[in-house]
Amino acid sequence: MIDLHTHTLLSDGVLLPSEMVRRAEHRGYRHIALTDHVDTSNMDFAIPRIVQTASEINRHIQIKVIPGAELTHIPPAMFASMTRKARELGAAIVVAHGETPVEPVAPGTNLAAIEAGVDILAHPGLITNKEASLAAEKGVYLEITARKGHSLTNGHVARVAKAAGAKLVLNTDAHAPSDLITVKFAGTVALGAGLTEDDFKDMRAQALNLLKNIGAIQA
Repeated sequence: MIDLHTHTLLSDGVLLPSEMVRRAEHRGYRHIALTDHVDTSNMDFAIPRIVQTASEINRHIQIKVIPGAELTHIPPAMFASMTRKARELGAAIVVAHGETPVEPVAPGTNLAAIEAGVDILAHPGLITNKEASLAAEKGVYLEITARKGHSLTNGHVARVAKAAGAKLVLNTDAHAPSDLITVKFAGTVALGAGLTEDDFKDMRAQALNLLKNIGAIQA
């Protein structure tokens, strides 16, 4: 399992980073990104600690930990500067909290995040064809999510992404150990979104390509 969107108690998750990683490793994960929610109030605190934890525990475990951050409920106009700041602080993967239908995310967030060049636009809700085409052009991955509520628009995201040629990635948005899933269940989520088994295999390959492109794993 490759999961590039998870949370710890450094934001609103319930586990220490080390325990989240161990729980994932026990579940059979091969790669996990720790992407706690950040805005201007806490990114200077959270990201360096995730980076430090990933650096230390990667020397002792089989699972690969990637430090990241999820820019969450920030004004669209701030995405460009905060994406740069997150990367400067050491986030190897920058996730944007997209316009999910179950939270009052500011209109224009999807477009601003894509234009800023985040790595993954999480749970992008009713993303438009134009936005998906721009994501394809800029290499921004669109997320199919296993998380309750956010997953309501998985089918729409899958259809629009495939039509636009945008890359897809499947993540859990895990906040607790019960949110972690197996590869088999991930496949069920993908099929439930209207994707094929070949699409699911391609998503897993694309996730590995993303990790290679950011230097998290060797090419």
